[in-house]
Amino acid sequence: MLLGRPFRSDSLGHTLLPKRIALPVFASDAMSSVAYAPEEIFLVLSAAGISAYVYAPWVGLAVAVVMAVVVASYRQNVHAYPSGGGDYEVATTNLGPTAGLTVGSALLVDYVLTVAVSISSAASNIGSAIPFVATHKVLFAVVAIGILTAINLRGIRESGTTFAIPTYAFIVGMFVMLGWGLFRIFVLGDDLRAESAGFGLKAEDEHLYGLAFAFLIARSFSSGCAALTGVEAISNGVPAFRKPKSRNAATTLLMLGTIAIVLLMGIIILAQKIGIVYAHNEDDLIGAPPGYHQKTLIAQLAETVFHGFPIGFFFITTVTALILVLAANTAFNGFPVLGSILAQDRYLPRQLHTRGDRLAFSNGILFLSGAAIAFVVLFGAEVTKLIQLYIVGVFVSFVLSQTGMLRHWTRLLRTEADPAQRSRMKRSRVINAVGLSATGTVLIIVLITKFFAGAYIAICTMVAIFIVMKMIHRHYDSVSRELEEQEWDGVLPSRSHSIVLVSKLHLPTRRALAYARATRPDTLEAITVNVDEADTRALVREWEQSDVTVPLKVIESPYREITKPVLDYVKRVRKDSPRDVVTVFIPEYVVGHWWEQVLHNQSALRLKGRLLFEPGVMVTSVPWQLSSSTRARTPGMVNAPGAVRRGFDDRS
Repeated sequence: MLLGRPFRSDSLGHTLLPKRIALPVFASDAMSSVAYAPEEIFLVLSAAGISAYVYAPWVGLAVAVVMAVVVASYRQNVHAYPSGGGDYEVATTNLGPTAGLTVGSALLVDYVLTVAVSISSAASNIGSAIPFVATHKVLFAVVAIGILTAINLRGIRESGTTFAIPTYAFIVGMFVMLGWGLFRIFVLGDDLRAESAGFGLKAEDEHLYGLAFAFLIARSFSSGCAALTGVEAISNGVPAFRKPKSRNAATTLLMLGTIAIVLLMGIIILAQKIGIVYAHNEDDLIGAPPGYHQKTLIAQLAETVFHGFPIGFFFITTVTALILVLAANTAFNGFPVLGSILAQDRYLPRQLHTRGDRLAFSNGILFLSGAAIAFVVLFGAEVTKLIQLYIVGVFVSFVLSQTGMLRHWTRLLRTEADPAQRSRMKRSRVINAVGLSATGTVLIIVLITKFFAGAYIAICTMVAIFIVMKMIHRHYDSVSRELEEQEWDGVLPSRSHSIVLVSKLHLPTRRALAYARATRPDTLEAITVNVDEADTRALVREWEQSDVTVPLKVIESPYREITKPVLDYVKRVRKDSPRDVVTVFIPEYVVGHWWEQVLHNQSALRLKGRLLFEPGVMVTSVPWQLSSSTRARTPGMVNAPGAVRRGFDDRS
């Protein structure tokens, strides 16, 4: 019921997305960022007092220009590299593996922070209407990430359909709110005033001039550039679109940019017109009543525009919270795909490369949710703290991607002779050059203004991931060389020496003895470890009185250990006959409950774990199914992740 039915591999084509579903799946992050990016612009400007709010529209316009340039640039990326590698593929192909790995590590961190920031912002917006959520933001964020994880494990098509309605509800609601508010102000002449319009502000420094004030404007601009996050997700998710993939992805990208820019500028202009005053905390507000709880920027806009119509306020608050929760879905689609590509190139564990039972990259989804929960808990689900770490990674990928695209077009122009194609390529190169200039400038501003505010944490995390991926790649290369370069000598072992481990003379032991005898070894013996003198004597007497013809050896264990005496004995056998192969047969119980596994097979697991490191030693488990395993052999409806891969079908 929670994760849905497994999908056959040949149904992958039916999960591809049309544009109307792809927009909420891949663009919800960029669209929802308008719920907190304008808020961050006002928040940074508040350090210079209310008078600094006059620069908010100009800061917003600068952000909108950069967004338009980035969208135009990424439309070129989508057409040139439709395979889904996105920035990673562009950088790797044109700038080399090191640049590609830098982009990969930056995007992985950015996707994790996308989830953390979006969910934390949703908690703040819901807290504006529900005080309980405001005081338990971390708990809300963790539960929301868990629910989002379960939805995404159902598969990309089902999650996209689920997210389409609230995403479109947010877009429509925001356009209605902004349109009605601006209509009342500019056409009807209504004097709309926010609840915070009459408040004063304790500014950190009301007299900033010269470089200090320019730094404040730059910091405000860098915070507002959070609105650009999510644009790169479409270039990574081109394979999920229906054919023609590139054209549909480019169209969706254009729709994303247009909607986000209009909403961003509309919110900033309306917030300035109704006189919103926004501070880091309520104590900085002069004239606020005792016990006043500061609402988010969107909540204050909705309350003012829909004054006397509470349904409108609650609708905007609800859909904003929903879109912020669902905005994390962009990362849930981008992170697993990127992780799969990196795993295919042997930079991440191979488990991230394969699809799960629902044709989603389940391991990548689970890894992303765990990392996002860690950031949320560590930073207390505070958007202002998390956003300082944000956008560094995405602008690193922007810069390297645009640099790679410039080299891509330059390389093609060297061999292209068709005038029409050359003209198109030159136009694309100019667009990417402008994109490089814009994103490079923003990256420098972000690093200067946010480094000591928290961006260094994101940078250190990127460096750590880069090093880990290099180490993983080196390991896989080392294993590959070790397995491929050595030649198989084809020499078979001279003799086979089989050893059956015995604790009691019961049915599992008899089955292990019978199976070992069936392999026709040259030498067959049973061994037991003397941990308890009385039990060992009883076993020897029972063995001698039974019909078992295999000799039983007793290994002494002065310190009541089991693993080390068995290992020492096996090593002695190998030392006496180095060309012999030693096979150790270990009887094991097959149980039907997880807690039974804790009660049984622990000695066997330890022995197997140590014996596997011994050269020339084979370890064979001989299972004995207990009656409780009947439930596991005949399960009911099995829909857990990995159930199909573990051999269960989807039948009662």
